[in-house]
Amino acid sequence: MFKNNLVSVIKKVLPATVTIIISRDFNELQKEAKSITNILPAIKNKKLRDLKDQADKDGMVRIGSGSGFIVSPEGIVMSNRHIVNDYENHYTVLTTDGKKYNAKIIAKDPVSDIAMLKIENTNKFPYIKLSNSVKLKLGEEVIAIGNAMGIFQNTVSAGIISGLSRSITAQIDSRSPIQEIHGLIQTDAAINPGNSGGPLVNMKGEAIGINIAIISTAENIGFTLPINMAKKDLEDIKKYGKICKPFLGVHYIIVDDHIKNKFKLPVNFGAYVINEKPYNEIIIPNSPAEKIGIKEKDIILELAGQKITQEKTIGDILEDCSVGDCKKIKILHAGKEFETKIILGERK
Repeated sequence: MFKNNLVSVIKKVLPATVTIIISRDFNELQKEAKSITNILPAIKNKKLRDLKDQADKDGMVRIGSGSGFIVSPEGIVMSNRHIVNDYENHYTVLTTDGKKYNAKIIAKDPVSDIAMLKIENTNKFPYIKLSNSVKLKLGEEVIAIGNAMGIFQNTVSAGIISGLSRSITAQIDSRSPIQEIHGLIQTDAAINPGNSGGPLVNMKGEAIGINIAIISTAENIGFTLPINMAKKDLEDIKKYGKICKPFLGVHYIIVDDHIKNKFKLPVNFGAYVINEKPYNEIIIPNSPAEKIGIKEKDIILELAGQKITQEKTIGDILEDCSVGDCKKIKILHAGKEFETKIILGERK
């Protein structure tokens, strides 16, 4: 029964799963290569010759690929920000029937590893409906689809949801700092390099997540962004024409028993306003946090009436908020608790 259902689900979602081909103009690559001074001229010249040999008739050089999936009949494509991260690149969407379409970046999530393209065509496209990732259960059967290894288009793997609300430490793209990503779905469905950006679907053929990463040192451990994160981004695009993410404007670490003991804190929960990376500002100038007087070494205990813990971080709470919302915030400052209100700003 599972096998028959698996085949029908794959048949349903495959037409809306795409390969994203990333290209760059050879002349632009040549300019960039010439500006690099820390490699030998002979190596630089060989690299330029190789790139020129790879250029197509329009002078475009393929520099990468990834996966994505269509989420609206107008041709909006969801993928990862680490794939769709540069407005200077040229993006081509390749569908399962072999057709190619030019596409443009319409939005990049400033927080999560999510980006969206719009296919430049007036056709109506098959698309994958978005499920509600809040309702997911351990053991649910799932299917991951993508462009495995950047070579094998339409690769399908099946598995189950093996974990919820997972956290990993990762760098979303080369311009981003290393950060902890919370709230991920863990699956044993194979997610290979190149599968990133493709959909994780349930047995109804609905997207429950966007595939993002694997643990390279372990087998059968892959991670997916819950689709509800991306649903809010899609709503923002339709409403504002961009993704709007609320923020406080502080760097912090979540307090647990280990952090409490390490810094000799009075509580084992909350967000400790400190930055273990000295090159970042702890409190962003002119941010909502600065405006209400949050200081270094304060502990934010609650936001929007919710206690801040490892399981419910500031980021998790902000997912349910909008830019401009006025929320209650409880802070521990110099050993004393006080409560005030904060107007959430927009993260750029």
